[in-house]
Formats: sequence, C-alpha cells, structure tokens
Amino acid sequence: QVQLVESGGGLVQAGGSLRLSCSSSVSIKSTNVMGWYRQAPGKQRELVAAIPTGGITNYADSVKGRFTISKDNAKNTMYLQMNSLKPEDTAVYYCRVTYYGIPDAYWGQGTQVTVSS
Repeated sequence: QVQLVESGGGLVQAGGSLRLSCSSSVSIKSTNVMGWYRQAPGKQRELVAAIPTGGITNYADSVKGRFTISKDNAKNTMYLQMNSLKPEDTAVYYCRVTYYGIPDAYWGQGTQVTVSS
C-alpha cells in the first residue's frame, strides 16, 4: 500500500521560502511521474510541477523561476523548493505519484502553505 506524507508547509511572509517534502512508504524508483499540485480556496486543483522518471521536469508558468522540484530515490522523497513566495501561492499543496503498470494515482493528504503580504 502506497502512502504519501507531505510536510514543510506553514506561514511565511511574501518573498520568503519554504521547502515541501513528500515521503513515500515504498520505493519511488519505479515511479512514472511524481508531481506537486495545489488547490486554493474556491479554485480547482492545479499542477504546480512534475518530474517524470527519465524525463524533463515541467512547471506551471506561474511558478517558473521560483520553484524547483526534485527527488531523492535513496530517501523515497520528493521535494518542492519554493522561493520568492507570493500571496497567490497560498493553497493546500498535494503530492501525486503514478507508477509504471499501475493505472491509479496516489495522493498525499496535503500541506497548507500560507503566504502573507
């Protein structure tokens, strides 16, 4: 059973930084795509960044140049380094993982990020 646990969220002033972590209960070496999504109040969940195994990372236009996605296979953990945070980055951030040969996607429980102006 795959379990994903996010951490690292919190309250930060505009211009500040946070690093989110997504720890998996199983090896991430056979993942297809790992990604970060966010959902602000009253809005749809949106893709923030994704890192396909062996592929090119991609980012939402709104975070390009400010956020960096990465992963550490040895720690079964994915990260999202968020710099130059803006109030509009306020949302619940979720990690999502898909595995080769498994049609379902797995989601974490989410971590709140609040950026004050």
